[in-house]
Amino acid sequence: MTTAYDPFGGPGQRRPPQDPLLSLPDHPSGEWATAARPSAPPPRIGHPRPARRDAGPYLVSPTGGAPYPVVSEPIDPPRRSRLVPLLLAVVLLAGGGFMAWRLERADSRLTGQLAASQQREGQLADRAEKLEKQLAGVFDPEAISSAVLPSVFRVRAGNFTGTAFSFGAAEEKQSYLFTNFHVVESVWDAGTKKVFLERGKDEVDATIVKVDKKKDIALLRTTKQIAGLAVAEDVVKPGQQVVVVGSPLGLEDTVTTGVVSAYRPDDTGGPSIQFDAPINPGNSGGPVVNASNEVIGLATAKARDAEGIGLAIPIKTACDAFDAC
Repeated sequence: MTTAYDPFGGPGQRRPPQDPLLSLPDHPSGEWATAARPSAPPPRIGHPRPARRDAGPYLVSPTGGAPYPVVSEPIDPPRRSRLVPLLLAVVLLAGGGFMAWRLERADSRLTGQLAASQQREGQLADRAEKLEKQLAGVFDPEAISSAVLPSVFRVRAGNFTGTAFSFGAAEEKQSYLFTNFHVVESVWDAGTKKVFLERGKDEVDATIVKVDKKKDIALLRTTKQIAGLAVAEDVVKPGQQVVVVGSPLGLEDTVTTGVVSAYRPDDTGGPSIQFDAPINPGNSGGPVVNASNEVIGLATAKARDAEGIGLAIPIKTACDAFDAC
């Protein structure tokens, strides 16, 4: 079966030709003549630019086609305001200034805390020093005796005995000691200068170097190196606690305690220290020591028919007499 060609319609049943002449395809009036074609649709009205895809007004097509959006003139982009960068710069400057202020404040606070800490540390150091001085001033007869006894000896001079003690820094192969002149008076008057220093079973020779009969002081020297006692430099004051070390009645390493009863700088025979620690014959020349293990004087005499009245020669008097301290 053949079909007729219809350029503007669909295929259909072909009719048989009536007239052979009219059935020629190129005959203008034949069946095969082509039907008049419709005129071309009018051109669409619009803008050649691409249409926007966002929602907006649309124009109706005059040919019944799909509506097309209205295309307007291009809109200039909005201009950026200079106020925003200016505000941002102001905010940044303000933030930087605030942070600098905070840092400076923190630095000043830390500096103040450091200064306060250093001041507190200094106060604690001062307090510790005061406590050390107070502890050093605590009277401890046992500790004082342990420190003093190795420097104290019994002196035997002929038929007399007394006490002597080493002072100051010991020199190489020799040491100097103080005692009372009346302890070695018999040997000195006899024209000999040799005495003996005794401590337990040990005995050491000593030589009388100088004497001051008026002040009742004698300076001894020995070839034995002996640790010396420190000499007090402060002025003696009543009430100070003292330890007296000596050999009363020949009993060596005897310790008694008491206090300074008075300091008499204007006595006829020279300055003297009065104390109440018990002493007896044999204590003469022994050291009177304060709470700081320093010698303040030489025990010299006691009042007869009285108790608790002992006298000592200030250590400064002995040092000045022989220029020895």
